[in-house]
Amino acid sequence: MIITSLISGAVAGGVAKTCIAPLDRTKIHFQTHDTKFTVKNAAKFLANTYNQHGFTALWRGNSATMVRILPYAALQYSSHEQFKIMLKVNTNEGKRKFKLRSFLAGSLAGLVSSLCTYPLDLARARMAVAKSDKVRLIDIFKTLVRREGFLSLYRGCLPSTIGIVPYAGATFFTYETAKRLHHERTGKKEPHNLQRMGFGALAGLIGQSASYPFDVVRRRMQTSDKRVGMLETINKIREDPAPFRSMYRGMSLNWVKGPVSVGVSFTTFDLLTKLLRQ
Repeated sequence: MIITSLISGAVAGGVAKTCIAPLDRTKIHFQTHDTKFTVKNAAKFLANTYNQHGFTALWRGNSATMVRILPYAALQYSSHEQFKIMLKVNTNEGKRKFKLRSFLAGSLAGLVSSLCTYPLDLARARMAVAKSDKVRLIDIFKTLVRREGFLSLYRGCLPSTIGIVPYAGATFFTYETAKRLHHERTGKKEPHNLQRMGFGALAGLIGQSASYPFDVVRRRMQTSDKRVGMLETINKIREDPAPFRSMYRGMSLNWVKGPVSVGVSFTTFDLLTKLLRQ
């Protein structure tokens, strides 16, 4: 059970992230720059990237994403299944207990996977905003460690840790609840693949909305040229002309890529897990 969930989780995460990599890079750009986010500016950024650096530049940093997302998704999905067993999520002890345990199982799974793979996430963010295609993952690690020590690899970890609790909790809870309600109302054990995608998209939308400000703070800390704390980063954002808007800069783009990514990820995981276990 653990091996199949590790394999399925890794594949699901890789497929989902590759599908939305150009949008992910665009989001990071607007999170870490003062440029006003609009659909027009986002399209202009993608067009300029393509014209100046070529088609593959749209996926810059995706290699670091794959290095990070494969173990991240594998740990997240596998630990989620184990936490569901430990917390007895699937027992019939009332809706209130199901909700609390389901949310907690998702939050703990996100926490475990985030802490274990955080340095790779930091490197991916740095590669995404780099001006050169020749920046290597190992070079980023060497530079950070040489300048600031090993703790620099966990720069921005605090807002990430705080943000992953509502994100992972809400995402897994929404998806599991949607499948549970579908089963109760239709009597069918498994939803249709398109329904899985819809449930995953809804889960991604709710999860992203619940944790997005923490994501903005984390990205700013990760891509800063000097070591900055979470409160210092938040205060700097508050100095912007429109601080509230800055905390949600790129959110509309996340409402596009988030549901697509989570929908693809959950659907791929469920189908591949079922196939491997058969």
